[in-house]
Amino acid sequence: MANHQKDFLFVLIKSLSKSEKRQFKIFASRLETSSNTKFIELFNILDKSEVYDEKLILKSGIIKKVQLSNLKSYLYKQILVSIRLNIPSQNIRYQLREQIDFAAILYNKGLYKQSLKILDKTKILALENDEKLMAYEIVEFEKLIESQYITRSIQGRADELVIQAKELNYRNTISSKLSNLSLQLYGIMLKTGYVKSDEEYKYIDDYFNKHISKFDEKKFGFREKYWFYNANLWHSFLVQDFLASYKYAYKWVNLFYDNPNMIYLNPVFFLKGNHYLLESLYMLKYKSNFKKYLVLLEETISDPRFPVNDNIASLSFLYLYNNKLNYHILEGTFAESEYLIPEILEKLKLHSEHLDEHHEMLFYYKIASIYFGNEKYNECIFYLEKIINNKNLSMREDLMCFSRILCLIAHYELGKDYYLENQLKNTYKFLLKMNDLHEVQKEIMRFMKNLNSIYPGDIKKEFIKMRERFIELEKNTYEKRAFLYLDIISWLESKIENRKISDIIKEKAKLSNR
Repeated sequence: MANHQKDFLFVLIKSLSKSEKRQFKIFASRLETSSNTKFIELFNILDKSEVYDEKLILKSGIIKKVQLSNLKSYLYKQILVSIRLNIPSQNIRYQLREQIDFAAILYNKGLYKQSLKILDKTKILALENDEKLMAYEIVEFEKLIESQYITRSIQGRADELVIQAKELNYRNTISSKLSNLSLQLYGIMLKTGYVKSDEEYKYIDDYFNKHISKFDEKKFGFREKYWFYNANLWHSFLVQDFLASYKYAYKWVNLFYDNPNMIYLNPVFFLKGNHYLLESLYMLKYKSNFKKYLVLLEETISDPRFPVNDNIASLSFLYLYNNKLNYHILEGTFAESEYLIPEILEKLKLHSEHLDEHHEMLFYYKIASIYFGNEKYNECIFYLEKIINNKNLSMREDLMCFSRILCLIAHYELGKDYYLENQLKNTYKFLLKMNDLHEVQKEIMRFMKNLNSIYPGDIKKEFIKMRERFIELEKNTYEKRAFLYLDIISWLESKIENRKISDIIKEKAKLSNR
């Protein structure tokens, strides 16, 4: 898992590929003099080390402790310069930035016409790729040159630049306001979670409509549409309107497929949109479309044109494998999905520096769910305890809560009465501390607490009674999300009918026409 307490320089060096290390050494050799060989020696020490150890560096004798901070800063900067010089030429943003820098050099040398010529070509390229912020920066640079020097440019040049500046400023302002709204909604999600009552629903809905009503989607370009769909998606997630979240995630993803060059220019936005689309389809249990878009996502990621770097590789793994597990959970094909678990555990190690603990724990919960569905309860408990024993998941109480409840049920299935009693006490204590305990969670606890006091002949009746209670709760807008974490109804049906839970879920999946 990502550890942000590690030394930044050490983490950067460990993130370098073999080719990037080779490029850096070639780059560094050009700078090598008797006065700066120390930073190359420091690079070699850190590159060979498994962990950051300041004592080891000082022991090497290359530098004194008081000088180490400055040397590390210098090395950090030189690594970034080396990477910057070797960025693939197909990255349009770096191309644009490079051309703007070239224009600035020519401007400073007094070569105004040459500078304007580069800026004009660069502006066209920026607009073609919907890079309106850079286009605006270029127009402002052009205005500076035109206003300060007599360039004898084409007639009406001043009016043309003013009109371009106004239009770009207007569109950039819309994008900024929509991205602000999206970020504010995301912040509400992190702070308070999904709405839990009609009062909370009204507050969020009024807040959103007050801000979104100012915009007209028909006038939007690519960037404005992207942020418009993003803001609408977060609103629908907050109010648990999964049909609306599907609608806007679908629009988000198809915006990219309708503008394929934007997939390769904005791969992170593309990946996130697909993840939200698949998450919405999972919540709606719309398995045919889920499979369609999962396959399409995998094909797009495998396309040689799709950008490759550490961040994109980690996100691709996260979203692809998370949704592969979701598909098997949706279908009830638990046994068929076990082959994914070793792959996921291996890739978790590979991408450990780029994934936060929450996403790692989420994978463990999905793996535990797979083992539970396959009636491998010891393996299920093993992965759930990794979550339960994690003390850093303060942001996701819901994950901790359902991990404990699923662990409780797994202990019940194993028939370990002593452990079950302990689990009940610990889970009950934890739930009491939670601020947003749902009715579903309360009912599960009451049910599990009473199981041991029910006569064997009456257990089936109790299962039937609880199944009816949970069916009613599932219809409640503010409770239905809980059933996506834990399919308690299918488990109850498996106990009532004395069948495997996987068979129950498979049967339900076949009956669904979606």
